[in-house]
Amino acid sequence: MDAEALLCATIPSELVKALDVEPPSSSKAAAFTKAFLKNSVRTPARLDLNTLLTHKAVILGFTRPKKDTTNRKRKKAKGLSARQKRMMKIFQIKAEHQRYELFLPLHQLWRRYIVDLYGGLKQAGSPQLVQQKLLKADLHGAILTVVRSRCPSYVGTTGILVQEFKHVFRLITKEDKLKVIPKRNSVFSVEINGFISHIYGSKFQQRASERSAKKFKIRGTMDL
Repeated sequence: MDAEALLCATIPSELVKALDVEPPSSSKAAAFTKAFLKNSVRTPARLDLNTLLTHKAVILGFTRPKKDTTNRKRKKAKGLSARQKRMMKIFQIKAEHQRYELFLPLHQLWRRYIVDLYGGLKQAGSPQLVQQKLLKADLHGAILTVVRSRCPSYVGTTGILVQEFKHVFRLITKEDKLKVIPKRNSVFSVEINGFISHIYGSKFQQRASERSAKKFKIRGTMDL
């Protein structure tokens, strides 16, 4: 008989009488085994729920609140495209409104605006200061004269600036004619309280709103 079988075998009756012992019942044996294991085998502290909650921080699950996407789904109102504006003739000046005298009040208003912009112009003032501020000023209402151009027919044209676009100036002349002068390859002059400044159109090809925020670099010479 091997050792395991001998260990699990019941005590013979003659030994029970000789040793005066009583073999335990199966229920008592199971209770003893359970108590023995409970006292001998302890649960590690890291698996003890009470220890875990007392001595360690517990990270609970976190769910970010859902953002309201209803506003995103709303489409922004789209403005008119350049093609639609051309078809609707929004920027077109009607023939009956192409009169020089109608824009003289605009010119007077521009003169007051430009003087306020410079804080009062004086003959002894700095021409460089005048030129720098003129680069970012609104020119609607100013009287411009074409002094140089690669197209000779533009030279000498004088009028009040009624519309400025990215690439062209629109001038109304004393003859009540609307002239469209390209900025590129043209040089314009403007008179401000005795100061005569020149505008190089090739370096001036921005919209008025864009030009006010642009930084211009000072150059020694400029070509058409």
